[in-house]
Amino acid sequence: MRELSQRTSQFTDSVIRRMTRVANKYGAVNLSQGFPDFDPPEAITDRLAEVAGEGPHQYALTWGAKNFRDALAAKQEHFSGMKIDAESEIVVTCGSTEAMMAAMMSVVNPGDKVIIFSPFYENYGADTILSGAEPVYVPLVPPEFKFDANVLEDAFKTGAKALILCNPSNPCGKVFTEEELKIISELAIKYDTYVITDEVYEHIIYEPNKHTYISTLPGMRERTIICNSLSKTYSITGWRLGYVIANPQIADRVKKVHDFLTVGAAAPLMEAAVTGLKFGDDYYKELQNHYTHMKNLFCDGLKTLGLTFSEPQGAYYVLMDVSEFGVKDDVKFCEWMTQHVGVAAVPGSSFFREDIHSLVRFHFAKKDNTLNAALDNLSSLRKKCADAQNVIWR
Repeated sequence: MRELSQRTSQFTDSVIRRMTRVANKYGAVNLSQGFPDFDPPEAITDRLAEVAGEGPHQYALTWGAKNFRDALAAKQEHFSGMKIDAESEIVVTCGSTEAMMAAMMSVVNPGDKVIIFSPFYENYGADTILSGAEPVYVPLVPPEFKFDANVLEDAFKTGAKALILCNPSNPCGKVFTEEELKIISELAIKYDTYVITDEVYEHIIYEPNKHTYISTLPGMRERTIICNSLSKTYSITGWRLGYVIANPQIADRVKKVHDFLTVGAAAPLMEAAVTGLKFGDDYYKELQNHYTHMKNLFCDGLKTLGLTFSEPQGAYYVLMDVSEFGVKDDVKFCEWMTQHVGVAAVPGSSFFREDIHSLVRFHFAKKDNTLNAALDNLSSLRKKCADAQNVIWR
């Protein structure tokens, strides 16, 4: 047999999804893979029940059903202030994962460079490699996860074709300030670089932090490619409804790439999700309150246990420092913790380009009883680590 693809030879399975399998194996509380254990809004699921009977059940337009795109454009205009043409500037995709891949393949050529902030969601590096491009990593330095503007400019000077911006950030929960976004935008304009945004956590923000759309800054509307999804905002991660918003020239290219990747998103799910896109401001305020409650419950619990962590400004993740336990292999530590402590986390090294093995990521998009069970299990962490002998993570 001839050799398989060299481009994908270095790929591993997703560490995040692997940890879900480990959690299931040991019956642990799963705070690894980032999906809620509570239901979507009833108005959306009630509408889905109606759609199951009445349809549509056949292909929608490749780039998304018109009523879905119209509702999406209106919703995004409301929150960003940008006028969006639903016909020429929106492409509906199968989740934001496809949105990012289609965006990358639409603007990047093999051999191009792509700037990625580290830590980063694991797909970004893979998307870059699948596009034949070369990632250039710029560190967000813990515990505040700020970047050095000079280091960032050095990355732009490599001739980078695009920059990926996850805001709010997975995994560190950073919300980029308007001042930081201005630095990024000015460099993007100076070096003629596209900015591909991942804004799936746009409505999960903790006061006093504010989400600023970089596409609204001077000179950025034409060079920003917005990638997003409904997964986190409406607790429908399994529906896989994402989208790209970009200027007509870019969106037209994304349409063609998307057509050959997946053809189109699920027509019944788009029809049902229109209901959510039409929710009023009260829904998003309640969403913020709900996530603030979960963050406070979990973070206050970690503080009570005396564990060291970075409190997020947005999204629903916490990076906890496990260096006090002598961890040298965070992958093995997370597997051990899942089995012996009963809580599953994601090893931080899967998010960092730097040689960092002292952080693990928890997510807290869970019911109160789930979070309390996790905290109860974590209360034994320090003692079990102290008692552990001959563990391979030290």
